[in-house]
Amino acid sequence: MLDLYLTNRLIDLWLAEDIGHGDITSLTMIDADATGAFNMNARQPIAVAGIEVAAACFRRYDPSLTIEVVVKDGDRVPDKTTLLKVKGKARSLLTVERTALNLVQHLSGIATETARWMDAIKGTKAKLIDTRKTTPGLRALQKHAVVCGGGANHRLGLDSGVMIKDNHIAVCGSIAKAVERARAGAPSLVKIEVECDRVEQVKEALAAKADVIMLDNMSLEDMRTAVKLVDGRIPLEASGGVKFDTVRAIAETGVDFISSSKMIQGSPAVDIGLDEA
Repeated sequence: MLDLYLTNRLIDLWLAEDIGHGDITSLTMIDADATGAFNMNARQPIAVAGIEVAAACFRRYDPSLTIEVVVKDGDRVPDKTTLLKVKGKARSLLTVERTALNLVQHLSGIATETARWMDAIKGTKAKLIDTRKTTPGLRALQKHAVVCGGGANHRLGLDSGVMIKDNHIAVCGSIAKAVERARAGAPSLVKIEVECDRVEQVKEALAAKADVIMLDNMSLEDMRTAVKLVDGRIPLEASGGVKFDTVRAIAETGVDFISSSKMIQGSPAVDIGLDEA
């Protein structure tokens, strides 16, 4: 669920960026009292994300517009599905059109790609999660889109959990010392995850009582060894170099989570248009 305060702050920035000092085309061509009615339609099969934010773009610019959201975020819909209906002042509709479409095309692209990955690992226990490799300013929305596609979120930010990486371990001296310091200083409900790139490190992280272990760029054989070693005592996350073509094999090793940036960074915008009703 997206916070309305955060969303409206972002919408103000998006509209200001696109409108500038005014929509010259609409202001010079469209009469002030002219009205219109348009439908936002999917032009390919998609997983929907950002439709309420798209509606909020129209409402934010002109509260007098009448908007009907037809689908929900997370819905998988076929080609030619109407997502949203909007009517009212023609100038307002045409001024906001591109901002609303850009947003829902981008987020639904992420959701659609995530859904494709989720279908690829169906039947395994693995859960697909995202990373912090997001577009600055759009993280909350992009991570929301991953959830709409059936995935889940990793850390929302650096304050969401402790992630002990190789450089942290090098500075602290060992995995045991790093976990000990994190445990002493972090809030009580914060989980501590340790990144391991060798099975020997998995043994150290397990002995140090980490909450989660990340298997970083490990081979399938090493992942299977780690799964057997941990034996379900704590969750295991596979990460690093994950591709669509390899995600099924990784899931079949028995890991609990698979993290990848590809659902966000590698997703194309889907085809959605605003057509006259």
